[in-house]
Amino acid sequence: MARAAGVSAATASRVLSGRGPASKAARQRVAAAATELHYVPHAAARALATRSGTRIAVAVGGQTPHTLNDPYVGRVLAATAKTAAAREVGVSLHWLPLHAPDELARLAENRGIGGVILVNPTKPALAAVPKSLRGRIAAIGIGSRDVPSFDVDNGTATTRVVQHLLAGGRRRIAMITGPPWLPCTHRAVTAYHRAVDQAGTPPRLVPGDFTAARGEAAATEIMTRWPDTDAVFALGDLSALGALGALRSAGVDVPGDVAVAGFDDIAFAALSRPGLTTTTNPVEDIAARAATAVLDRRRSSSLTFYPSTLVLRESA
Repeated sequence: MARAAGVSAATASRVLSGRGPASKAARQRVAAAATELHYVPHAAARALATRSGTRIAVAVGGQTPHTLNDPYVGRVLAATAKTAAAREVGVSLHWLPLHAPDELARLAENRGIGGVILVNPTKPALAAVPKSLRGRIAAIGIGSRDVPSFDVDNGTATTRVVQHLLAGGRRRIAMITGPPWLPCTHRAVTAYHRAVDQAGTPPRLVPGDFTAARGEAAATEIMTRWPDTDAVFALGDLSALGALGALRSAGVDVPGDVAVAGFDDIAFAALSRPGLTTTTNPVEDIAARAATAVLDRRRSSSLTFYPSTLVLRESA
């Protein structure tokens, strides 16, 4: 291109990238050469040359690689890919083991990775963010200095679900939580405790992990420990659906004997019988904002919460 235009390679680069000085004559010659040679900018080649990367890495924290199979992760990945595609950037998916947060450093060294979205981040993972990633990393969950973060306001959502159950006459409400290492679990549990304390009803907590299998086991545990339970709220629709299945298998009428509610409003929530009462999680909007922050190389310590909407169906 530079030879055809009769200018230096540096001048041709400045003109084509739109960055840096160049005379009007030089710009005209480069433009004419580009037309003649049918030049089209190659985003991947430019990214490699500038070390800005060709893709965003979605790094998901979890105890095992199976965490990548969660429908929530699929929603994050799809929304990130849609946002990145508009800038001709790809997306890759990675497991970030809880026991090895330093895995982030390996991602940072990969020239093909232009930025990282941390999903389910923990404080050790945030502390392990290398300097080279600052300005090109965002979190879905808690953040830290130089790491902007975005998440759903599951504390307020939990309060609304419990208040709805109380308004329906339920007084012995059990909660299936999320993994204890996730900050979002603590927010929801705190909100649950506050709501039942204000209502003067007893707290009943059973640990969960957002899976249907654990929801099923948790519901059995709840009915064994507290057979007079009249409502179950699960922090995650898959867990709620597992609980719903366990209760129905045990001959418990839902919602007659025990109401069931979840969180996330996944597609299966509307298809269950009875339909699952739940509350929304605007994952697509959250992931798009996180991806934009990475692409714009935004540095911020702010945490942006997104509201959740109660969705009423037959189960509660």
